[in-house]
Amino acid sequence: MKILLLGRSGQVGWDLQRSLAPLGEVIALDRCSTELCGDLADLAGISATVRQVRPDVIVNAAAYTAVDKAEGDVATAHLVNAEAPSALAEAANAVGAWLVHYSTDYVFDGSGSKPWKESDPTGPLNVYGRTKLEGEQRIAARCAKHLILRTSWVYAARGGNFAKTMLRLARERDRLSVIDDQFGAPTGADLLADLTAHMVRSALSGTTGDLAGIYHAAAAGETSWHGYARFVVDYASKAGLDLKASPARVDPVPTTAFPTPATRPHNSRLNTAKLQDRFGLYFPAWQQGVARMLTEIA
Repeated sequence: MKILLLGRSGQVGWDLQRSLAPLGEVIALDRCSTELCGDLADLAGISATVRQVRPDVIVNAAAYTAVDKAEGDVATAHLVNAEAPSALAEAANAVGAWLVHYSTDYVFDGSGSKPWKESDPTGPLNVYGRTKLEGEQRIAARCAKHLILRTSWVYAARGGNFAKTMLRLARERDRLSVIDDQFGAPTGADLLADLTAHMVRSALSGTTGDLAGIYHAAAAGETSWHGYARFVVDYASKAGLDLKASPARVDPVPTTAFPTPATRPHNSRLNTAKLQDRFGLYFPAWQQGVARMLTEIA
């Protein structure tokens, strides 16, 4: 089997290189690749790459993810998050490949408190969410063999993340102020990569019926950014790190305390029952993955 991976340098893409390797030959590209085009901003180039490689599976882990910047850079966000997935879908359909694509909880309006189901009405609040939703719609319309995974609050030990920021601030400051009215589940890039590999194998086996569609993928449980920060500081304190701030000095504040160009959803909870049922997979608690990541970075 031949797998074309786009976005190899990102958090999820980096782990996908590991998780997909046992399934077959992985051709991993990013926008800096030279022999083959892996730049989603080059629609003709990525289409040509698919035609040349003729993969069995395309995994698109690349995206425009600068949520606030997208508010003033609509054209680029739309090109990368909507037009490029459309081009990939058409190319995948032409060569008979499966297309795996990652989307976001930002396709919803963040209302209520129930975990979002795949069938719930969408209503993105910002440019990033709108372009990601359009990307989903274009893929579904152009490539029948698609797996779209909506996820939230992604982190990895490699590169920058929320936990690293909290640890740095806890070393520098006596008190921290963290938003307590946005809820979701921190989800590891390693978990997403492993789920993807299992899903690809099941989809290609063809033994469990038509598995194409949209799925929600996030770690089990829920927390707020404030709860996430307190968990990180508490874990680091118990591990013996020298911190100025204690968990009790992580103060809850509303979203309005930190105005941003892009509106964030308050409810990023995702219902993962469909994915678990269709693929027979299990989602560990978010604390388990975060604790593992902290042992690597602390």
